[in-house]
Amino acid sequence: MEIKLKTPLSDDVAKLKAGDIVYITGKIFTARDRAHKRIIERGSPFDIEGSVIFHAGPIIRFESEPDISGESITEPPARLVVVGPTTSGRMNPFQPQVIEMGVRAVIGKGGMDDRTRNALRKKGAVYLAAVGGCAALYGSAVRGIAAVHWLDLGVPEAVWELEVEDFGPLIVAMDAAGRSLYETPDDEYDLEVQRILD
Repeated sequence: MEIKLKTPLSDDVAKLKAGDIVYITGKIFTARDRAHKRIIERGSPFDIEGSVIFHAGPIIRFESEPDISGESITEPPARLVVVGPTTSGRMNPFQPQVIEMGVRAVIGKGGMDDRTRNALRKKGAVYLAAVGGCAALYGSAVRGIAAVHWLDLGVPEAVWELEVEDFGPLIVAMDAAGRSLYETPDDEYDLEVQRILD
């Protein structure tokens, strides 16, 4: 089932089921491990309630040298070239606490651990799998860069506030009920391996 979502996300996110296909319009925020750590230490530089975090390090082209002395730059002199997902497992130590701060969806690849799954269930949030190798496709859904936060961390690690339209496709891989597409019962896995070997 294809579902269109608008940010900030509401409690309706909890109704999504593992396997649903999602497209997002509104704002999403890139954040990798260093940004997650800083969000926990300092608080979020953006309104985190109902937000969508994207595990990504975008490729950015600056039109002029940015001033990195401040915490945030509104409408930075930059444009996004491409943006694709990075492996979410690196954020496992930080993700549950960041979800508890108000995040309603996390976009990434490769899934996350049980602590994150429990945080998703507790908050009524979801993990959305982005397809690796589709950075140009995802980049084409970005309409602009509203702001960049913590550019002192470096371009890939900074928090980029991206304005998106029909950003996707994204697959609900871990839902608010605790279901995960990354889990297959051992007997189903054994049967699939046997089928491949035969």
